[in-house]
Amino acid sequence: MTLDEYKQQFTEDDSVGWMSIDIACEKIYGTQEPKHFAPPLLWELGGEDPLNGVSVYETKHADGHKYYVTYGFSELFYNEEAVGGEFSKYGFELTFRLKPFGGDAEFAAWPCAMLQNIAKYVFKSGNYFEPGHYMPANGPIRLETETEIKAMAFDWDSELGEIDTPHGKVQFLQVVGITEAEYEAVKTSGGTAEALIAKLKKDNPLLVTDLTRT
Repeated sequence: MTLDEYKQQFTEDDSVGWMSIDIACEKIYGTQEPKHFAPPLLWELGGEDPLNGVSVYETKHADGHKYYVTYGFSELFYNEEAVGGEFSKYGFELTFRLKPFGGDAEFAAWPCAMLQNIAKYVFKSGNYFEPGHYMPANGPIRLETETEIKAMAFDWDSELGEIDTPHGKVQFLQVVGITEAEYEAVKTSGGTAEALIAKLKKDNPLLVTDLTRT
């Protein structure tokens, strides 16, 4: 898309990148209205959370898991300077799949805080994630919870994949909860988490995070 085409199609009031993400989600979830979590004060205005929000969808899979999608790693709003770039801002957004867990509300909010914490690391360090990357959560990913899921790995999202936006490509990376033992094994190997992820996919192809998994 050229700058002239961009100006003809959009106005400064349009959330260009946001709409691109919504369109991608609509192809999977249709007209479902997601539950949306937004920070009380935007990062640009001095808020503590870098992401503009996280949307949560209900899935029709047998385990009833919820699907989380971030908004904010990519360029969301009208920006003529971003037109025609190879990648939109950081070039990715995060997703997360959560199996229902006792004690959670219908739409658990704690994954949003987890995703915001990942965003704080990205925004402050300038580093980004790719498939096979992994990181500790420095405790249970759901705080004050008896669970062995205390770290995270990253893989391509099998449903959203990659989209082209007027600001460049956006790749969707899924956060996958892994156990502390799995994290230590990958760390000791000195490699990436790709082999672990491939192993997890055999019984869990969508890489749904289950806090009761051992």
